[in-house]
Amino acid sequence: MFYSVEDNFIVLKVKAQPQASKNEFCGLYGEDALKVRIAAPAVEGAANKELVKFFSKQFKVPKSSIEFVSGQSSKVKLIKLPKSEKLEKFIKELS
Repeated sequence: MFYSVEDNFIVLKVKAQPQASKNEFCGLYGEDALKVRIAAPAVEGAANKELVKFFSKQFKVPKSSIEFVSGQSSKVKLIKLPKSEKLEKFIKELS
């Protein structure tokens, strides 16, 4: 399972691919992670910042409410986001 629900938050397991041509979702990576391509390089946290910005825009949640649970320096990360209609719809479509 690529996500879990905790109170009013959803924790996503994300496989990030930095230095892509554009920011985009690529579907599931195996069965337990969401693959996301990020345009920024994996240097000095640039890809993480871009990932937060991308998630914020896609799911209509404030950037300040998105946090890394683990994996800030890894390609596989756990990211905690507040529940939103767009996020819940996105998860249903992938499941």
